[in-house]
Amino acid sequence: MFQTFTATTTPEQGPPRLAALRDALAAQGLSGCIVPRADAHQGEYVAPCDERLAWLTGFTGSAGFCIVLGDRAGLFVDGRYRVQARQQCAPAFTPVNWPETKPADWLCAALSGPAVIGFDPWLHTPDEIAALKKGLVQSDITLRRIANPIDPLWTDRPARPATAVVAHPPEMAGESLASKCTRLGAEVRKAGQTAAILTLPDSIAWLLNIRARDLPRLPVAQSFAILQAGGHVSLFLDPARLAPGTAQHFEGIVTLRPPEALEPALRTLEGPVRLDPASAPQQLADILAEAGVSISHGADPCVLPKARKNAAEIKGARDAHLRDGAAMAEFLCWLDARAAALCADPVGAPLTEIDVVRHLETCRAATNQLQDISFDTIAGAGPHGAIVHYRVTEASNRALLPGMLLLVDSGAQYPDGTTDITRTIAIGPPAADESAAFTRVLKGMIAISRTRFPRGVAGMHLDALARFPLWLAGQDYDHGTGHGIGSFLSVHEGPQRLARSGTVALEPGMLLSNEPGYYREGAFGIRIENLVLVHNAPPLDGADDRDMLAFETLTLAPIDRRLIRTEMLDAGERAWLDAYHLQVRAALGPRVSESTRAWLETATAAL
Repeated sequence: MFQTFTATTTPEQGPPRLAALRDALAAQGLSGCIVPRADAHQGEYVAPCDERLAWLTGFTGSAGFCIVLGDRAGLFVDGRYRVQARQQCAPAFTPVNWPETKPADWLCAALSGPAVIGFDPWLHTPDEIAALKKGLVQSDITLRRIANPIDPLWTDRPARPATAVVAHPPEMAGESLASKCTRLGAEVRKAGQTAAILTLPDSIAWLLNIRARDLPRLPVAQSFAILQAGGHVSLFLDPARLAPGTAQHFEGIVTLRPPEALEPALRTLEGPVRLDPASAPQQLADILAEAGVSISHGADPCVLPKARKNAAEIKGARDAHLRDGAAMAEFLCWLDARAAALCADPVGAPLTEIDVVRHLETCRAATNQLQDISFDTIAGAGPHGAIVHYRVTEASNRALLPGMLLLVDSGAQYPDGTTDITRTIAIGPPAADESAAFTRVLKGMIAISRTRFPRGVAGMHLDALARFPLWLAGQDYDHGTGHGIGSFLSVHEGPQRLARSGTVALEPGMLLSNEPGYYREGAFGIRIENLVLVHNAPPLDGADDRDMLAFETLTLAPIDRRLIRTEMLDAGERAWLDAYHLQVRAALGPRVSESTRAWLETATAAL
């Protein structure tokens, strides 16, 4: 199995590590330091050797940071992780609501008199440091660059990953690396720059049509690259990591250089050089500045082109979702049978969260195309469903019981596409308030699915559509409605998103998740998620005044009809759901077992 169930941290580990860190900071004359969940590449995912925040605090979420002072340690987490942080961390770490509370404001309130806060410049972006400095400008608090203070204390730190680097087939990439490099190099030149520095592993993987296994669930190689305006690329990666044939894949376009050659190469560049202040480490900006190389701040040139999927990538996404949908149908059929047996005999037919995770991965593995899961499967029964990014361990494993809701959020990495789907399933008859909340979440998901919108509209303009049914009931959720999706790359891809923070205009070819939810701490969680593709909207009967876009739903799996209060849906919503279920039955029926085909007939019946 790809997923394991061992707890990697415990709350009691934190306090002695915190004390040792404070001693180390005091020895350097520091008032405190910042410990982010980040690595030198500034992507969302980090290797085990870079999980410094988890090592210190016990918190294993994918976003957050800790500010350690002599008398307190603030753990800054957003709404997705506040329940999780309270459960995983000792009281010595005080959860701070972020981004509502800015780190500079917290520091100013916590410190009186002159203070010096250390930070590792490899683990923060120029934008982060600039914002922090701006917030501290009226204070006596200064920032100091330091070598990472965690690393000397972490005596059993894992080794840095160095997996094999392979070429991604051109028929799946849809464009050669030579074409991509030439096209993006021309954009760099058009912007008046001589080169662009690339730090994000998924940007480099996409540009060079390569894949590896350096990061959990993300098929990339940790590396840096310099894209010249003429289209040539210097890739800083150990040559011994290339699988047979990969060197030929690079021929004439990519020069391979060892990782230690990065700094000397940066110092010899002639500016202006593009550096993304939102995704490059501060250390690279420091090196360029010390060498007198002029910096031109600009977005990573790969991010937006990568988000606009080409015809081959779109075909791959559709194929991957058909395959994944069949696996999900087999799983949901199995789960229904197990749940029925459980409700009939709770003692004699037990079922746990780990059982659910294992069987779902088995169903995906049966496709013979599964490369990895795209993230650790979230299988939250009852109150665990309210932990937005819950990961079951042997210690937390909960038995399913009649009357519970089960939230299953999962995905797969296939050679032709990445999937991400959430279904909430009733284990026995649901409570009235649960089915009402589920139906509100469903109404929001359908609203996004059905919407048409003019070109130029961003995710921030659509996010409220998903929340409106919940808002009418005084309810909401503390995460975005949707994130971008890669092509056999990151399951969380920018810059597009359906969220209040989604400022990038949506364009044809962009893939996003559509996943509103509702969570009642200590009781249950609800989320329904499909992936959608932005495409040109079909014309209406009358002429459209504007150039309109719409969403095509790619995910194919039944939505639990037992949780739907039909009287809460209007005619358009009922028609959409019936049409969706008809599509699911037609697409998946020929691909599943006879027993699952029979189950699909009931699971996708018209309302």
